[in-house]
Amino acid sequence: MIRSLLSVGGFTLLSRVTGFLSLAMQSAIMGAGVVSDAFFIAQRLPNSFRAIFGEGAFNAAYIPCYAKSLEQEGAEQAEEFAGEVYTLLLASQIALLLLVWLFAPQFVGLLAPGLGDRPEKFALAVNLTRITFPYLLFMTLFALHMGTLNAHGRFALPAFAPNLMNLTVMAALAVAFLFPNAGYAASWGVTLSGALELGLLMWGARRIGVLRGLRKPHWPRVRAFFINLGPAVVGSASPQIAVFADTILSSMLPDGGVSAISYGERLYQLPVGVIGIAAGTVLLPEMSRRLAAADVEGAHRAQSRTMALTVALAAPFFVAFDTIPELIVAGLFMRGKFTAADAVAAGDVLAAYGAGLMALVLIASARASFQARGDTATPMKIALAALAANVALKVALFQPLGAVGLATATSVGLWINLGALIAIALESDFIEFDAVFARTLGATFIACALLTMVAAFGRGPALALGAHFGSQANLVALTVLGAAGALVYAAALVGVLHVMGIRIGSLRRGKQVPSSATSS
Repeated sequence: MIRSLLSVGGFTLLSRVTGFLSLAMQSAIMGAGVVSDAFFIAQRLPNSFRAIFGEGAFNAAYIPCYAKSLEQEGAEQAEEFAGEVYTLLLASQIALLLLVWLFAPQFVGLLAPGLGDRPEKFALAVNLTRITFPYLLFMTLFALHMGTLNAHGRFALPAFAPNLMNLTVMAALAVAFLFPNAGYAASWGVTLSGALELGLLMWGARRIGVLRGLRKPHWPRVRAFFINLGPAVVGSASPQIAVFADTILSSMLPDGGVSAISYGERLYQLPVGVIGIAAGTVLLPEMSRRLAAADVEGAHRAQSRTMALTVALAAPFFVAFDTIPELIVAGLFMRGKFTAADAVAAGDVLAAYGAGLMALVLIASARASFQARGDTATPMKIALAALAANVALKVALFQPLGAVGLATATSVGLWINLGALIAIALESDFIEFDAVFARTLGATFIACALLTMVAAFGRGPALALGAHFGSQANLVALTVLGAAGALVYAAALVGVLHVMGIRIGSLRRGKQVPSSATSS
């Protein structure tokens, strides 16, 4: 399982690299102003609906049902179930697409009320929303194919597919002179990329003989799926409602406010996609299969090792985002139309988001405790409670802190969500942390302390060195400081784990801990 996690993480890392290149290209061409704000608002609707229906809720309801059918009824019955869900998804997404096309001004007006007194910016956001929204249809069907492939142990192709989006958007931006502005070019690139991603997974599914076509839905067969889907939709909608709240409130900021939040959010989502989503993607079908086979101990061990690896891999990003956020943004984006003031604004937002990073990367793994058992109601209730606290904080912090207040509220809501998930799972015996997790946590803390010292004391010398490289000063300083920090963190983590009697190989493969490591 851990090998699959690393495979997913590796391809997702590649997609985040191409995603960074795409974002850097967007920042240089669009900057942080009217066009970029309108583009990010247009992306918000399909991306948020995708997260609600296409990935979060759908996977939580579909994968356990499909895995159970495959394990207990056989491949043919599982294929019948998948085909029926395919039909229902396609019909619902076509209806939603037509609805948004017809009422795009009303949707944008609800999402970004601050544009009401800026008609040109509002009209641009409406036009770009109509262009980008078909991406949701493609991505919802993409999620069905991804979940089915994952249930059959095929993880690499779905993890690679998002690279197509980044490459397609970059290609569209390269010919932006053919469009009214760069926002139109990027929007058409987004929609085209959705078709390419879906096509790739359809090809992969046909290769292994699954999802061969649509099937007429029968209620008895899909009943359990829909019973699980309802609470899952509400639970998955909760963080997206918080994102909508960010967009609504940030639309009231001066031009560039939406962009500052979007750039900061994109950067802090880098480790989330590489680590957190990869962990959840692999862990949910693994736990579902083990629990269906009555291997509770194996399911708990897989979860504990996955969360240990997640903590160790995500921790250096947490330190970097909260110690050198402005340097990160300046080094990566400060060129073209992206100014030093834009870098400071986005850096402050990145630091606020970074405070909740560790919670965010662990939520998917903690939520699997319930979802793998077919319980989508408990995560839903927890998510709603966290959402209430999140939105209340956003309203309270928006006026005094602006965009930073919105990001801070998001981080607090994430910690509430994770804390409640783990507390209830422990009480229900749905989760069990082993010695490897505890010792990995301790080793990570020590390595992070050393990494923080590198960031604090190394920033000045790194900037002094970068000053010799003119316009690339920030990028050089970030590269030098990042390389030094990575070496120190990796050496410290491996060294401390070795002293504790834990070999990295045993953590990766999920083996039992030697007795010397578990004795007190």
